[in-house]
Amino acid sequence: MRKVKLTNDTINGILENMLKRSPTSYGEYEKTVADIIANVRENGDKALFEYTKKFDKFDLNADNIKVSGAEIAAAYEAVGEELLGIIRKSKANIEDYHKKQAQNSWFTSTEKGTMLGQKVTPLETVGVYVPGGTAAYPSSVLMNIMPAKVAGVGTIVMTTPCGADGGVNPVVLVAAKEAGADEIYKVGGAQAVAALAYGTKSVPKVDKIVGPGNIYVALAKKAVYGNVNIDSIAGPSEILVIADESVNPTYAAADLLSQAEHDALASAILITTSEKFADKVGAEVDRLRAELSRNEIIEKSLDNFGYILIAEDMAAAVDAANAIAPEHLEIMTENAFEVMMKIKNAGAIFIGEHSCEPLGDYFAGPNHVLPTNGTAKFFSPLSVDDFVKKSSVIYYSREALGEVHTYVEKFAEAERLTAHALSMKVRFEK
Repeated sequence: MRKVKLTNDTINGILENMLKRSPTSYGEYEKTVADIIANVRENGDKALFEYTKKFDKFDLNADNIKVSGAEIAAAYEAVGEELLGIIRKSKANIEDYHKKQAQNSWFTSTEKGTMLGQKVTPLETVGVYVPGGTAAYPSSVLMNIMPAKVAGVGTIVMTTPCGADGGVNPVVLVAAKEAGADEIYKVGGAQAVAALAYGTKSVPKVDKIVGPGNIYVALAKKAVYGNVNIDSIAGPSEILVIADESVNPTYAAADLLSQAEHDALASAILITTSEKFADKVGAEVDRLRAELSRNEIIEKSLDNFGYILIAEDMAAAVDAANAIAPEHLEIMTENAFEVMMKIKNAGAIFIGEHSCEPLGDYFAGPNHVLPTNGTAKFFSPLSVDDFVKKSSVIYYSREALGEVHTYVEKFAEAERLTAHALSMKVRFEK
């Protein structure tokens, strides 16, 4: 990790470096993704089967594309009671947290005969993409499905790649069943996104696609946006830790490593006012990472996007954090709650030395699908709001309209929209 003094130039350099990781910067993949989408849109299942054979080495067909009840039952046997119990506890925490976000329709009325309101309606069909490959992400399954279930989405369709034997990771299947997925299909990559966006004979079209994935998945979501809605185009993971000498440097080092192990493009940044503390954390990072299974990935991440920044004071540290707008922000300082109140831009804020980032990833309840690459300046975590739509409701009686119709007519005439004005006038002509 590079240790540098925190200045405006330093922050600008970091921001420029981090933006290089954005999926929107990888234009060379866009043609490949566009070709896949076009093929699926034109040839449907046939294209899905061919891509699955090519990329996943499995002979997919109309009879085995959908995960069966027998496969789910076998997954429960493979997972076992201990892990199942943990999944259920995590699910309960996520569900309880998201229930507090739920909104109801509301209406207000006056004695003059007007009623205004907002009608909240859940989406009918949502697609959840779950990555496959060597890793399994049951936590992402829970985080993407539970807010949709709380919102009242009618049908939740999940897609995930299968192995060469046609199997899907059993932990992923159990998490999906526990969360309430209605249908699960063995399709991955950009082709799965295309199938969800346009529909095939086997895979239904959805209204919105959520869930993480590789660069091909991210660009596919970007390409189909407008035909369907999407959650976001997520970039690589990132963590920023603001810490002082009041906390254990081992804690800060371990938390930085927890994100650096995601992939070589992940970012881990420490901001502190103490150079002595910075050196301790740096030494602990080197000591701890030597013991970790993904040390090679961690090394690349820290070499390219790892920083230890020495700030002049805590105000400068907060300003830097707000400029970076990190996905995960940990505040490990003597006055952590006071610092938290000054944070404007962050996906998730973890307060105190015992509120480590993995707690949010797996168990606490708030959603771990968070804005990345500085988009926390204007985006929010995935929530129940992402799975509902809102309609404005307007009612005026004739009496109520009579009091305001001339105002509307004059407004319309000022914009030279005479048909708008006519729509009012005909209601009051004799």
